[in-house]
Amino acid sequence: MAEKSFKYVIIGGGVAAGYAAREFAKQGVKPGELAIISKEAVAPYERPALSKAYLFPEGTARLPGFHVCVGSGGERLLPEWYTEKGISLILSTEIVKADIASKTLITAAGETFKYQTLIIATGSTVIKLTDFGVKGADAKNIFYLREIDDADKLVEVIKSKKNQKAVVVGGGYIGLELSAALKINNIDVSMVYPEPWCMPRLFTAGIAAFYEGYYANKGISIIKGTVAVGFGTNESGEVTDVKLKDGRVLEADIVVVGVGGRPLTALFKGQVEEEKGGIKTDSFFKTSAPDVYAVGDVATFPLKLFNEIRRVEHVDHARKSAEQAVKAIFASEQGTSIDEYDYLPYFYSREFDLSWQFYGDNVGDTVLFGDNSPTSTTHKFGTYWIKDGKVVGVFLESGTPEENKAIAKVARVQPLVDSLDQLAKEGLAFANKLKKERGTETENKPTTLRDIALTWSDTLTLDKVPRRACQEFEKRKARTVLPLAEAPWRPPMTIQYEVHDIICDVQYGTLELCM
Repeated sequence: MAEKSFKYVIIGGGVAAGYAAREFAKQGVKPGELAIISKEAVAPYERPALSKAYLFPEGTARLPGFHVCVGSGGERLLPEWYTEKGISLILSTEIVKADIASKTLITAAGETFKYQTLIIATGSTVIKLTDFGVKGADAKNIFYLREIDDADKLVEVIKSKKNQKAVVVGGGYIGLELSAALKINNIDVSMVYPEPWCMPRLFTAGIAAFYEGYYANKGISIIKGTVAVGFGTNESGEVTDVKLKDGRVLEADIVVVGVGGRPLTALFKGQVEEEKGGIKTDSFFKTSAPDVYAVGDVATFPLKLFNEIRRVEHVDHARKSAEQAVKAIFASEQGTSIDEYDYLPYFYSREFDLSWQFYGDNVGDTVLFGDNSPTSTTHKFGTYWIKDGKVVGVFLESGTPEENKAIAKVARVQPLVDSLDQLAKEGLAFANKLKKERGTETENKPTTLRDIALTWSDTLTLDKVPRRACQEFEKRKARTVLPLAEAPWRPPMTIQYEVHDIICDVQYGTLELCM
């Protein structure tokens, strides 16, 4: 088999790969210089959609609607975009061996690829119960969610199991989001996790109490402090029940497991320096090996804001680290310099009609503010984390875009706090006051709808869009295309609907909303 050579190769076809490709194009990569090698069969897409709108019974997200880079407000990169840019998108291809010394990659089919500069964007793989020898964990209708193929299988079984029973194993991101999605699909849901409350790596007991109560009010059964130790099956090999360590047995027609992930670094063991479960990099995502960069889930990098090194598994970091690495590659080639990566940790989630955001670090003392009662009509509450007299992290449920910007500002500035009691009394007003005093972060305001994207439940005021307009769309309505000529209003206007992304294609004169 003939050897193929590229100046740049990205291993992995997830979010980071797509955003890296866009940055390569911005930096002027020449046709034929860049290849993306992915074991998935589709072009890079916004992975968070898989546990949300992809599973909804109405207003369902489907490709090509959520290819990168719509999640951050950019152009949607369809497969033909890569062709137009001269980028080789090599899909359904798994790399099984990497030799960094010879700059060689070998695929499962025996193909050989050579590179000059490599970006490792392999992401993570799910932890499976079969890894621990759990009896019956290989039964049919036990699902994990990582790639679009996983989501497709889950969609099909959801359609066939309406009004039946599902058990979700795990109380983290995936567990909470999938429990909500299953419930929306009229499935009876039970959640099982060993921790004393959900999302323990981020949530305090006070935060978790709201979500556990809210889910219970939605009819979801929550079982804490125990684990699944086995699964029953029928003659067809399909799961029938989940056996818990405390002796209980739960009926189950579907089981979805979300117990964490592992970074995919095995290809590079012994060839690059590793730390904290990932590949160690500098602030430009350069590894210990010459001409090798690592981004996204696999990178352990200097977190400048907190003066430590950390590995972050989140789509926001995947996007930004990929862009930083590509900028660093071109800066090195051109003999110029760029700023160090100065990342503000950011996490978010959306379930039912809820939407929360977190910025900073969740260490130190905590101050809960607002009404965290599960029966609250506003659902607006939050938490500050205070360490060494400074606010280092902020969580907010049901914040407006301006309020979310305010809490991000607090986490970035880390203001001093004299009194925790006073901070509790001020609550969200503390963040809003700081934002006004310090001013807002410099932003690149969009001037055309081509540059605008809405995340779920965001509010966006279009005040600089010349003669572009939107109608109000029902929540989770299917994709809608509105000719601009029919748009009767002029800006400013406000959209406050659950929209996945909004793109204006000026060339064709349409306004497209993808839910």
